[in-house]
Amino acid sequence: MSDPQKSIYTLPFLLVCFSSFLFSASFNMLIPDLPAYLTSMGGAEFKGLIIALFTLTAGISRPFSGKLTDKIGRVPVMAVGSLVCFVCGFLYPILTSIAGFLFLRLIHGFSTGFKPTATSAYVADSVPAGKWGEAMGIHGVFFSTGMAIGPAIGSAITQHYSINVLFYCSSLFALASILIIFNMKETLPSKQRFKPSLLKMKRNEWINKQAMPAFWVTIFSYVSYGAIITLIPDWTLRIGIANKGIFFMVFTIASLLVRFVAGKSSDKFGRKPIIKFSMALLCLALLCLGIFETANGFLIGAVIYGVATGMLSPAVSAWTIDLSDADKRGLAVATVYIALEAGIGLGAFFSGWYVGSRIENTPLVFYAAAIANFMGLVYLYLHSNKKSPLSPKDKELEL
Repeated sequence: MSDPQKSIYTLPFLLVCFSSFLFSASFNMLIPDLPAYLTSMGGAEFKGLIIALFTLTAGISRPFSGKLTDKIGRVPVMAVGSLVCFVCGFLYPILTSIAGFLFLRLIHGFSTGFKPTATSAYVADSVPAGKWGEAMGIHGVFFSTGMAIGPAIGSAITQHYSINVLFYCSSLFALASILIIFNMKETLPSKQRFKPSLLKMKRNEWINKQAMPAFWVTIFSYVSYGAIITLIPDWTLRIGIANKGIFFMVFTIASLLVRFVAGKSSDKFGRKPIIKFSMALLCLALLCLGIFETANGFLIGAVIYGVATGMLSPAVSAWTIDLSDADKRGLAVATVYIALEAGIGLGAFFSGWYVGSRIENTPLVFYAAAIANFMGLVYLYLHSNKKSPLSPKDKELEL
């Protein structure tokens, strides 16, 4: 689609947004209760692996999902991602050992390795090129709403019923996501039938080199998110706030509100200026969380972090599409998602390992995450001196 005046709010775009909302809610509703569930099995020392294992297989599967997205189509790959969520929800109550649980976290990670990769390519196919930033921002609103509502729904289900009912409800949300996908028209012009040989990866099919600038920015900036989802629940109690989900609620609301305008702003002002500003805000948020060990400082940090991620995510997503050729969009998106999973996984693993039961060490992790984010900002400034196929506005701005 090339008409810049055409609205992004078409039926295919809205369908993929609602499917992403249900998919996001499906796996995010489990997150608040999984640490306690693992602890009840006697696996408290493995809590850092809850996220790390999930992101490991998500990252490993990205090149395959990227290639399949560009070969067999966007819709089948999206369906596979939701199907994994559907199946895993029914297996958690069956595999009740520590080893079984950790194995399922590995398998469950394939869901986010497939669904978001194909979804981003589908969105890019469905809207005009000049509105990619706006479309990614609006799609992010739906996905982030699932992230926000999912944990709240999950905690309520566990509180009033049981953890097994929560697992089954997660499956039902994934099933609804699949049903929506089946009503969507494929956007890949010339798709192939699936054959096992497509899973054989050539050297140039693991990553899209065109997307590497977005890859490095993403990996540096998402280390902080891995640390936050691992440490924030316990840190919330440490500073005297009883509701362990308050940070995620505040930062998600801030992220949702800014996404309505953030994506469109990157279409207007260029990707790099928005990304630079977002990463600077991320550094500020992490410093606030580390320095101010009070409820007010904590909530201010949550708001700033939400605004920063709400601006950063759609800008980087649109930048990734800008950087890639049309026939390599799936692999480009997969490449950046590999960085996202690697950043989150590294942040979660090392923060859990370093802090352990020494909760007083948490601020040092926030400072380390701020340094990692600053390194990404330095990389982006250095990259700004190079020629790259960004948005039209970026080409006008010689930064």
